[in-house]
Amino acid sequence: MTFRRALAYFFREAMVSLARSWKVSFVAVTTIGVSLFVGGVFLVVGENLARVAEQAREDVRVVVYFEPDAGEEQMASVARTAERMPWVRATAVVTAEQARERFVEIFPGLGELLERDAEALPPSLEIGVRPDAAPSQGYQSWLERLRDTPLVSTVDDDQEWISQLGAAVAVVRGLGLALGAILLAAAVFTIGSVIRLTAYLYEEEITIMRLVGATEFFIRGPFYAEGLLQGLIGGAVAAGGLWLAFRSVATRLTGSLLGALTLVEAPSVEDLALLVALGTAAGLVGAVVSLRGESLGEPPVDEI
Repeated sequence: MTFRRALAYFFREAMVSLARSWKVSFVAVTTIGVSLFVGGVFLVVGENLARVAEQAREDVRVVVYFEPDAGEEQMASVARTAERMPWVRATAVVTAEQARERFVEIFPGLGELLERDAEALPPSLEIGVRPDAAPSQGYQSWLERLRDTPLVSTVDDDQEWISQLGAAVAVVRGLGLALGAILLAAAVFTIGSVIRLTAYLYEEEITIMRLVGATEFFIRGPFYAEGLLQGLIGGAVAAGGLWLAFRSVATRLTGSLLGALTLVEAPSVEDLALLVALGTAAGLVGAVVSLRGESLGEPPVDEI
């Protein structure tokens, strides 16, 4: 029998076994599907957060907020001083009136709140800086001088929250890897248990195959194929569920402020292919490990 015909036999027998014992196979497929889905959620969330951080690094700003009684000349003087710094790309003075207009444009339903507090949005100076400016000692000293400038109330540096976002991305990815590994190990164990149980159910048939001279590879091949199919189906279920879930979330958040901030996007083709590949590999590993050391169809020594 050629290798191609042997593979066809393996997968044909595996599909028959899946159909016969569909209940236990369903448990194995569900376990690996849920495991990969949870890991995929962390993976895609981490990618979305990383994308937000990357876009934020491309548009780093320092916003200098002035006291309400600061004059235009005072703000212009600070702007001219900032423009001489090598890491500054551009400056823009935003008056209190312009700040209110921006707020109403973004949050039209909250405009009446500004009428109660006229000084809620003070004048400010927006300074665009290069993404690589933060590690510079001169940059940090410049920020301190800005904070000590008369009539300056607050200096907001985007680099601070970008660093926090980077830390959040690392935490999400770390949790995803740890949780995904634990759940994937549980899925491998479940598939291995199902394959071992199936092998015991076919013990008499395996004994007959040994008596007629079947090789070890020919005997174990259908069980390996069954584990591979269970992992493949579980990975496909996880990939499909993940894609549908994130497409639904992205559709609901389209046009919203949260959607703009998080850039929620469905997983890429590479991410989905990775889930399917992991599921397939986990199923095959579970089958191989579960049958390693097992004497399928061999009578006990005391019966020989």
